[in-house]
Amino acid sequence: MENKTLIVIGGGAAGFFCAVNAAKMNAGLRVILLEKQQKLLSKVKVSGGGRCNVTHACFEIDELAKYYPRGEKFLRKAFHWFNTTHTIDWFEERGVKITKESDGRMFPISNDSQTIIDCLLKEATKYKVEIITGCDVGSISKQDEYWQLETGRHTYKADFVCVAAGGYNTLAKFDWLQKLGHTIETPVPSLFTFNIPKNPIIELMGVSVPTVQIKLAGSKLQTIGAILITHWGLSGPAVLKLSAWGARELANKDYKFTIMVNWLNDCNEQQLREQWNGLRNELAAQKIGNKNPFGLPNRLWNYFLLHCKISEDARWAELTSANQNKLITTLTAQQFDVHGKTTFKEEFVTCGGIKLSEIDPNKMESKKVPNLFFAGEVLDVDGVTGGFNFQNAWTSGWIAAKAVASR
Repeated sequence: MENKTLIVIGGGAAGFFCAVNAAKMNAGLRVILLEKQQKLLSKVKVSGGGRCNVTHACFEIDELAKYYPRGEKFLRKAFHWFNTTHTIDWFEERGVKITKESDGRMFPISNDSQTIIDCLLKEATKYKVEIITGCDVGSISKQDEYWQLETGRHTYKADFVCVAAGGYNTLAKFDWLQKLGHTIETPVPSLFTFNIPKNPIIELMGVSVPTVQIKLAGSKLQTIGAILITHWGLSGPAVLKLSAWGARELANKDYKFTIMVNWLNDCNEQQLREQWNGLRNELAAQKIGNKNPFGLPNRLWNYFLLHCKISEDARWAELTSANQNKLITTLTAQQFDVHGKTTFKEEFVTCGGIKLSEIDPNKMESKKVPNLFFAGEVLDVDGVTGGFNFQNAWTSGWIAAKAVASR
């Protein structure tokens, strides 16, 4: 009997993982991977500053799924098949040890993303995956029992197709998949930083605070994490998490909105007011510029004093009620008007894609079209920063591979 063929569209993390695992699980399966760019695994290369944030040290399935603004319920089922533990084991079985950092992010022990790339390429060679770059699929259609893919240069036929083409930034780019009968959730950016042009705080670029609380004004949406001041505005995990959870809401606002930053995180305005007199009496004779009792970076503390029109040479006992009130509000609920966004480094992530109710999470197969599979960001799944989007890629790629290999 003639061997069956799987074509994987997309040479990123999800596509590669699907291809190499399907080829390994079924030696009689011909696996072809098509990538429109000349470079393979480009996101893997730049991830984590070139170190590749492979996954996150979260090992409870229900807890892991909570890190996905879109796809939580879907992934709770998928993670039973392949989760963080499986990812770590898979790479370590192939000689790539994965280590955990204090914030839970996990990287190859080499701290070099090329280690992950080389591992995947080695697997592709070992299991004879045919890789074709510079190959852009223009259309896909069902011809009798076969799939037919047109690339402009060549026509390919396959028994199974796995679409792992990544996230698209416009609805129009999903046209070829809509023609197959699938519904597309409109794509909008996720994981981006906030622009606050002309705000004096950007002069403090490079200053970071390990734990702050950020709240979107007029919304219940808030996040906690580190914040980084940049030359264009605000970045860091707290900002990126807010951008992910608020992706659609912020897009609807055309990226013009107000946030409130609590620089003290676990101390709100009312609590600080209750503590203030004791703090002021304790530090009464000291110059306020020399005594920062909140553990904030000195440059940031001096900025707060300037913002509140308080002299650095003033004694704590000399603070006027007006100065005191403004400083308390600034520390616990400083407002920033955001005008626009900036992509986080080179990691472009979208919210949106193939509607999840149309996909079987136990197979990653279309419920509408048999023998059509999806993996990675082309689905309406996206996670917060910290290795979660790669975990979705490994999980969905592996599940699709297993489903195809068993046919």
